[in-house]
Amino acid sequence: MDLLAEYRRATMFFEMGDASGAVRLLEPIVEAEPGNSAVRQLLARAYFQTAQLHRAEEQLRELVDRDPSDHYAHHVLGRTLERMNRPADALRHLRIAAAMHSTNTDYVTALHRVENRVGGGH
Repeated sequence: MDLLAEYRRATMFFEMGDASGAVRLLEPIVEAEPGNSAVRQLLARAYFQTAQLHRAEEQLRELVDRDPSDHYAHHVLGRTLERMNRPADALRHLRIAAAMHSTNTDYVTALHRVENRVGGGH
């Protein structure tokens, strides 16, 4: 299997709105290259888009465990947990992402939304 070609195909599927197609291509790549963070991140995003939230959480936790400074992984993990109706769990990751990248309006908006949901973040 030409993993790079498959990754490019998966990226194309994802960008064209076919997250399910991307998942089918990405799962064997992550299995073959478990240390490839870019592939794992795209798989997590595809899982998120297809509402496979527990699978997205697994991939994102792996990314955050490997690289705690990955602000994007923290943000998407926070969004995934929020979507799973776990705002208190989401808050930690959204705070980390917003602290690391405070100029990103998506990060700040998500943080404020979840803080308000859990009572102002207290």
